[in-house]
Amino acid sequence: MILARTRLCRPVPAVEAMKRHKQSVKPAIRCWLTPLALAMASVLTPTTGRAENYFNPAFLSDDPAAVADLSHFEGNGQAPGTYRVDIYLNKNFLASRDIRFSPAQPVPSGAVQALQDGTGLSACLTTDTLAQMGVDLQAFPALASAGPQHCVDIASAIPAASTHFDFAQQRLDISIPQAALNRDARGYIPPALWDEGINALTLNYNFTGANSHDSTDGGVTSDTYFLGLNSGLNLGAWRLRDYSTWNYNSDSEEDKSHWQHISTYVERDIIPLKSELTAGDSYTPADVFDSLPFRGMQIASDDNMLPDSMKGFAPTIHGIANSNAQVTIKQNGYTIYQSYVPPGAFTIKDLYPTSSSGDLTVEVKEADGTLHSYVVPYSAVPVLQREGRMKYAATVAEYRDDSSEKKEVNFAQVTLLWGLPHGFTLYGGTQLSDNYTAAALGSGVNLGDVGALSADITQARSTLADGSSHQGQSMRLLYAKSLENVGTHIQLMGYRYSTSGFYTLDETAWRHMEGHTVEPDDDDMPQWQDYYSLYYTKRGKVQINLSQPLGQMGSIFFTGSKQSYWHTDETNSLLQIGYSGLLERINWSLSYNYTKAPGESESDQIFALSLSLPLSQWLQPESNAVEHHHNVYATYSASTDKHHNVTQNAGINGTLLDGNNLSYSIQQGYQNHGVGSSGNASVEYDGAYGNVNVGYNDSNNGDYRQVNYGLNGGIVAHAHGITFSQPLGNTNVLIAAPGASNVNVDGEPGIHTDWRGYAVVPYATTYRQNRLALDVNSMADNIDVDDAVTNVVPTEGALVRASFNAHVGERALLTLVHAGNPVPFGTTVTRSDMEEESIVGDNGELYLSGLRPQGTLTAQWGDGPQQRCVVHYQLPIIQQPLVRQKVECD
Repeated sequence: MILARTRLCRPVPAVEAMKRHKQSVKPAIRCWLTPLALAMASVLTPTTGRAENYFNPAFLSDDPAAVADLSHFEGNGQAPGTYRVDIYLNKNFLASRDIRFSPAQPVPSGAVQALQDGTGLSACLTTDTLAQMGVDLQAFPALASAGPQHCVDIASAIPAASTHFDFAQQRLDISIPQAALNRDARGYIPPALWDEGINALTLNYNFTGANSHDSTDGGVTSDTYFLGLNSGLNLGAWRLRDYSTWNYNSDSEEDKSHWQHISTYVERDIIPLKSELTAGDSYTPADVFDSLPFRGMQIASDDNMLPDSMKGFAPTIHGIANSNAQVTIKQNGYTIYQSYVPPGAFTIKDLYPTSSSGDLTVEVKEADGTLHSYVVPYSAVPVLQREGRMKYAATVAEYRDDSSEKKEVNFAQVTLLWGLPHGFTLYGGTQLSDNYTAAALGSGVNLGDVGALSADITQARSTLADGSSHQGQSMRLLYAKSLENVGTHIQLMGYRYSTSGFYTLDETAWRHMEGHTVEPDDDDMPQWQDYYSLYYTKRGKVQINLSQPLGQMGSIFFTGSKQSYWHTDETNSLLQIGYSGLLERINWSLSYNYTKAPGESESDQIFALSLSLPLSQWLQPESNAVEHHHNVYATYSASTDKHHNVTQNAGINGTLLDGNNLSYSIQQGYQNHGVGSSGNASVEYDGAYGNVNVGYNDSNNGDYRQVNYGLNGGIVAHAHGITFSQPLGNTNVLIAAPGASNVNVDGEPGIHTDWRGYAVVPYATTYRQNRLALDVNSMADNIDVDDAVTNVVPTEGALVRASFNAHVGERALLTLVHAGNPVPFGTTVTRSDMEEESIVGDNGELYLSGLRPQGTLTAQWGDGPQQRCVVHYQLPIIQQPLVRQKVECD
């Protein structure tokens, strides 16, 4: 006796179908393994001369005519055709695409047979496809001479190469020896797989506002508003972007309302050069010189095009507010961020600066109108390049600045960084304009366990607004190190020293202002006829960013900088120290801020303490915790300055809704020295079509009241309509599942398809695999998808379309009857509304999804004209989770 186990293609029973409907089911023909009954084993007898066991399909029924021709499915065989498969090259995921499979050719007698997958199919892999995978075609004559769309047998063309098709998982594994592949870096994605996206119009908006009322003597009512608009147009590989802001302040005596144009530019990638071409308003890179705003043309290397293994920073902003305050961050004269924070220590991690360099000015405006500001240094870390890597940038443009006191200056800039052997990098550059010439040269080195170090010197000749000429030098030293054994990370430590005659290009752009005489502080100081004084030029600057985890004891961070100037003892100083940790699920932090700006009589010093207690975790035992529980925290914070002004706040904050996309906060505070009590409440909802927030706060025992609110989101216009979204990034993904309305996007809280089946997932990662998936558990009963998961690789600024083939219609378990009997087991059924085949199971049962209310099915169980019939079905008007119906096949 021989016990056989045969793989049969059958329809999924109703209960199993309902389960699989909630999963990603790829193949149109669903197959499973069915063990034959022991009673049938007695008829299985070995056949003389056969090397394998054979099961006669006729034994599936007492009537041989009740079984269709299953020759295609002998063993594990499958029907030829085009299948949507996940392609893996040497166990690494490559892409999802349609591949045509043909019947495998028999192996010639005497030939060595490659490893077979048992499907009886051979994947059509063209030379174009192999080239995209990185195969060195020229190394193999059979591949080099084949046409770009010619299907090749890689097992015979490339020694030791093979394919394996897992039909159940719709996965095609391709194994190619490393010697046959081009020497690409780990994580390399061929440019042929990069997606430039679809043509579209985009608009990103961010509106914040506040209405304040001061009921004390002399108090006023004021209104402030801020609107940021970032619009774009995508045409092929070209990206047009415009960023403008609008500010309104009723307290302003002159210009209450004004628009500020930040930038307009066009850019596209130059793939062969691994660079970006920019025309319009942008910023020069900060590798060698300080970043400059410009209007003109620039071509620069883009490190994002390199694999992660070949790639060599917006900073985190810390601060402390004494009340419900407005935080404004400026860079290079432009307002790039504005928000409202409650009393206590605050941290801003989602900053998106407009350039890669340029110190950030943080302004904290308290509820009583008090304004204090400080400068956060922001520079690039040492720029080391891998051996052989050349990173460059060339700019021909006009210097652009928001200040009306600066003139337009035409300039050219070129920088180059070159990776040399033994861990060295040589870099340099030049800046040229009518009144300025500078040349920089430097070198960096990887010192292994010691860290990374770079040093450079810049020589400059300048002609200032008063016509005076100067020359000087600036020396810079940068160091970075991560001490893995103790966890210390020195993000940046640097020192710069400049001689008194050294000026930067932007300092030569100041206009000559008559009537603004600067009185000299000493006999050597020139009487410049300007409202500013370049006499106090920058001298020395030291800065450091340091973080140190302490295990169970928490972690500390340290940020400090000090800028000195020529001809004065005044300095610009910043010191921030923080210590935080977790104790019995309680998050706590201590911080200290010290700032001192030139011209200020005294420094600002603030100490702060904050505690966060997870009420939701304490009230709900871990054993009863659910996957999407709501978070609730009790908070306490206290701060004091050097004048012993103490502010204390206690409150509750948390999240609600299934996706935790509704957040709320309630706080009550008190400040000594007669200031009195304060309080605030706020709520924010992050929805599929945008985010909205509103808050209320009062202080001085209710004498000062403020309502603040905000609205931000995105709008995308594409070929299939208009889609509203959460705030957009520069690179985004359009989910397209026409007909699949109100379906959640997996891993994206608050985002779901609209009534047409479209949604936008913002902030895609450029030149990398981005996984997009639909949450099939959120689908309606009449919706099904062929594949709920896909991957895209967007280029910079692209809007990539992630398509999902959704079937909208009824799910039915039909029993097909022909001439009074069920149609034979294994009958192939095709639909009139789509190119899809299904297989009939026992007793003529057939499971189908996405059915129209009425339609036609064609059943085929042999080659003869009598082995074919047609079904004209009509489903009930009343919708059901699963329709069961017996239909006649004529």
